[in-house]
Amino acid sequence: MTKLALDSTNSLHYEYHAVDNKPTVVFVNALTGSTDHWEQVVAPACRNAGFGTLSYNMRGQVNTELSSDKTPDCELIVEDLQHLLKELKPVQPVLCGLSIGGLFAAKAVLAGSDAKALILLNTLREIGPRLQWLNEGMVHVLDTGGFPLMLDMYLPLLTSESFHGARRADHLKGAGYTAEDKQSGAYRLMHAAVKTDWDIEYEKLDLPVLGIFGLQDRVFYDAAVINKLAKRIPDYRQLDWDNAGHLLPLEVPEQLAEAVVDFVSSL
Repeated sequence: MTKLALDSTNSLHYEYHAVDNKPTVVFVNALTGSTDHWEQVVAPACRNAGFGTLSYNMRGQVNTELSSDKTPDCELIVEDLQHLLKELKPVQPVLCGLSIGGLFAAKAVLAGSDAKALILLNTLREIGPRLQWLNEGMVHVLDTGGFPLMLDMYLPLLTSESFHGARRADHLKGAGYTAEDKQSGAYRLMHAAVKTDWDIEYEKLDLPVLGIFGLQDRVFYDAAVINKLAKRIPDYRQLDWDNAGHLLPLEVPEQLAEAVVDFVSSL
């Protein structure tokens, strides 16, 4: 297990495979993500295509260390990503973020981190009353039944029909829901994310940007919002997939791997 120490009580877990003179795809998790989600299919496919890869877990996620005096809010997560890039110096980094991970990646670019390109997976959104309600509701669900209850409630709305059939047996166990420990890193990460500012200067993303969206995402997908925000990005292209929802690395990993490799190869 490889860790980047941030100080004596904070660290990030990462998996880095460098390739000289070839772009490195840097994967940025969603809030409930893990390096495992990338390393199962997508990252190996990128390496097989000759590219480097870097996946990591943000503070509050598995195999990281988060001290009690730190709040894993957007500012801290973006600073950590910037620090990771500065320390490891991946070659020609292409930042690929899922959901809010795409926002963190975009904010790191806007804050000055070097990047060759940006891939936003189900990222473009505005937080109006509906999404704010849902975001705050997720925390209340954690207070009631922890992550198992949250997944039982939200996964059918976030993912595709084919994913439902394949994963249904893993969920809805019923008995045994318990409130999440409010001191856990995972809870603190979810709680802090509710206050994230999604209003960024898209016009200043001066690099190639690929947006990929799963049309079966019934929570975050909003075509009108996506089209409005996409028009503000100077160098932008988009893929819409009707066979997927929100969790692309888990739902359609081979399809995602092909799209990432094609995009990086075209740069």
